[in-house]
Amino acid sequence: MERNFETVMIEQCAPVLAGLKPAGLFRYETRDCADLARRVRSWNEQLASKGLSVRVLKGCVRTHQFLIYVYREARLRAIFADEAVRAFLAREGYQLPQEQEQTGIMLTQLSRRLCCSAEFPHEIGVFLGYPLTDVVGFIENRGRNFTCCGCWKAYGDPNAARRHFAQLSKCTAVYLRLFHSGTPISRLAVAA
Repeated sequence: MERNFETVMIEQCAPVLAGLKPAGLFRYETRDCADLARRVRSWNEQLASKGLSVRVLKGCVRTHQFLIYVYREARLRAIFADEAVRAFLAREGYQLPQEQEQTGIMLTQLSRRLCCSAEFPHEIGVFLGYPLTDVVGFIENRGRNFTCCGCWKAYGDPNAARRHFAQLSKCTAVYLRLFHSGTPISRLAVAA
């Protein structure tokens, strides 16, 4: 099956659509920037009632590759309200805005880092809903010494991480099967 925008969104963001994760990210390649803008606008209209948003975080007109971020703003607000997360992001150089405007401002800062930094901003794990322990562990260990590797590298309880990874993988498999058998994304997305 063709790897169009919707197929890639299901493959990479099914747990977000199902309400199991606050956010997901996928790479999409297209030469038609106007079509991509229409798709993002259309998905935002279709998914808004479910609490979901779609945003282009990074794009390159030379390579025609774009990073698409699918997220639940309410869940991100809760993550950004956590004092340990706020302290971590402040140490990483993020300006912490007032609560009511924080999600958009935080995503703009992340987008700038994706576009302008020489190094990949590994704090992106926080924006994807990874446990802070795993994000900090990855940065401090430079991706080594993890206790378990699945959807990301875990640095805490390996058994809990394996169970969580299995849940996310099962969700993706079920959503792909349903999508390929004709269930539209708008029906697969749950309000959470």
